[in-house]
Amino acid sequence: MVAVPESHAGWTFITNHARVLAVIADSPNVRIREIAARCRLTERAVARIISDLEQGGYLFRTRDGRTNSYRIEPDKVLRHPAEAGLSVASLLSVLARAETEHIGTPVAP
Repeated sequence: MVAVPESHAGWTFITNHARVLAVIADSPNVRIREIAARCRLTERAVARIISDLEQGGYLFRTRDGRTNSYRIEPDKVLRHPAEAGLSVASLLSVLARAETEHIGTPVAP
């Protein structure tokens, strides 16, 4: 079992927007409650992030009854000038590969 780090203040390596996008990429019909739990965020924060991603054209939401379905725009380039030319698909590929490599790696006590 993977140990979950304690909550802390300060900076992190991966933004909450990237975390939310990765969870949605993994499960396009995921509920906000599940995203919040997996990213260790509030549901309100996740809703705000989803809104940001939609407004930026990175994510599209389709409502089917009471369920949301999300579609990520994989060819959209990342926003920061340092990542000019890198696409959302590239970012998600790196995150998915890192997660796959991490699974099965024993966690140090």
